[in-house]
Amino acid sequence: MIYAAMNLLSINNLAKIGREEPLFTGVSFGLDEGHKAALIGRNGTGKSTLLNTIAGVLQPDEGTVVINNEAGVSYLPQNPPFNPEDSIRDHIFASHSPKLEIIRKYEELCDMMADIPSPAVQKQLDTLTTQMEQGDLWNYEAQVQSILGVLGINDMTRRMGELSGGMVKKVALAQVLVEDTKLLLLDEPTNHLDITTIAWLQDYLVETKRAVLMVTHDRYFLDAVCNHIYELARHKLKLYVGNYSSYLEKKEVEAEIEANTERRIESVLRFERDWLLRGPCARGTKAKARIQHDMALINREKFQADKGFSFEVAGRRLGGKVLELHRITKNFSKGYASAGKGVPVIRDFSYTFTKGEKIGIFGDNATGKTTLLNIITGTIAPDEGSVVMGQNTAIAYYQQNPVFPKLDMTVLDYAREAAEVMQLNDGTSLGASLFLEQFGFTGKIQHSPLSSLSGGERKRLFQVRLLLGNPNFLILDEPTNDFDIFTMNILEQFLTGFKGCLLVVSHDRYFMDKVADTLFILEDDGSVSGYVGKCSEYIAYRKMLVAEKNAAKAAQKENATKLREEPDKPRKLSFKERREFEALEKEIADLERRQKELEAAMADGDYAKAQAAGKEYSELSDSLEQKYARWEELAEFA
Repeated sequence: MIYAAMNLLSINNLAKIGREEPLFTGVSFGLDEGHKAALIGRNGTGKSTLLNTIAGVLQPDEGTVVINNEAGVSYLPQNPPFNPEDSIRDHIFASHSPKLEIIRKYEELCDMMADIPSPAVQKQLDTLTTQMEQGDLWNYEAQVQSILGVLGINDMTRRMGELSGGMVKKVALAQVLVEDTKLLLLDEPTNHLDITTIAWLQDYLVETKRAVLMVTHDRYFLDAVCNHIYELARHKLKLYVGNYSSYLEKKEVEAEIEANTERRIESVLRFERDWLLRGPCARGTKAKARIQHDMALINREKFQADKGFSFEVAGRRLGGKVLELHRITKNFSKGYASAGKGVPVIRDFSYTFTKGEKIGIFGDNATGKTTLLNIITGTIAPDEGSVVMGQNTAIAYYQQNPVFPKLDMTVLDYAREAAEVMQLNDGTSLGASLFLEQFGFTGKIQHSPLSSLSGGERKRLFQVRLLLGNPNFLILDEPTNDFDIFTMNILEQFLTGFKGCLLVVSHDRYFMDKVADTLFILEDDGSVSGYVGKCSEYIAYRKMLVAEKNAAKAAQKENATKLREEPDKPRKLSFKERREFEALEKEIADLERRQKELEAAMADGDYAKAQAAGKEYSELSDSLEQKYARWEELAEFA
């Protein structure tokens, strides 16, 4: 018998009004068990708003959201809220799930028993142990512990206010993954995660039976996980069945069909406009219908192909010396929360940058990627070594949390402070206003104060201003967090054609593959190694090394098992041992003869002779005991 998948989410005719116009209207769709869906669209189209509305954080202006009572929903927003005073355990187990509540209390009591054992605590622990057994929660608890372990969450007593942004995101992610729900709503789940954790999360979402609806700009992640793509554009939602690659293929065909349709309509309208200009009489039914039809065609919503934005900047000249690092070393001090006392983050690193290099920095969280960027830009000083910058080197540094001293400035004025126009490689120029439009700042928002922008919009604006400044050495720390896929394509094209040096930290593997052809690999011991190739190639290389290592361990374990299972094979004496065995037989015979001679001497009436014989007899007996033992050991294999 075939069972239909359970429907978990039903949305009907949903609408939400934005700043100036509707974000979306008439949105209707559903999700069943096992569906993995993504929301894509340009910044400002309402993707996060739609997720917030589905999660119940916002109320829709029209329509309904129905979540199956048996499903339960877990929501990860872009910037997860938290109480700084809460412990990690408090935050993760804040869910009202009965299962998680039992597990939380059980783990707290285990910690109490480890610190201060008492009969009262033991009694409570026994009660909870019974509940764990009755509810079959041991396997569930093991899954929870596995997720926490992979995410590097080991000390559950730490306060949320002490954690880095990346660690806060990991804790928030752990919270939604451990909840006993069947529907996951994830808004940019890969932001602030390192590449290793993203790869694990990708595998988890592919394998889980839970339904997923997410917003993400990580194209490799999107392609691997999702089998339904919902595009939010022109205030409407449209479904494309398949992964992201399939979506791109369908969009290309769709655009070609729409362009052909548009050409046919324009061809017809050329004749119809001439007819209308002649002032036809509209009294007749046919003429009236023809006029109405022509006016509907003229006033239709016209197809607009996604033209993209292709440009190369003229660029500022780099000198012979670009930037040099001489034996850079940096240790975290005792008070540094994420590392501990005296941990080397960067150790004895030297490098000479040359014109046109595009280098990505690869490393897990807390391995020192941002620290290295801060040293290069002079934001912090190294403990040892020096940074020597070329005379003509102009660095632009995109930091994850930029500072805006004048929040009353308009968006356009802020951009114009860097440059009124950008000189392009083809001899033309591009005004600051048009440049802003390409990165999502269109319409009235250009004349809005910085204070009215969201945190993500401010970061994106800061990056646009840096590019307008025409630097020749770009240093970017997680530049893609607040860009949609379409805008990221523009940034990638800009960086691909950039003639200066580029040094970039990003968790987005697709982005890294596009813009960087060499990697700095930050190791756990503080050393920095190099890898010539793409980020995805290095990840595949690492997987191969891990697979080889695991295969070697498995083979070693298998061999050890075989040795234990196989019966002991008879061992033969080596040539040296055979010579020793033969010599021992002769030595023992000689000693035994001497022993009898000494026994006769001790029986003689001469006291002095008897005393000397007794002493030699004792020494000889000890020697014989040793030789007997060794002879027996060798005789077993003779």
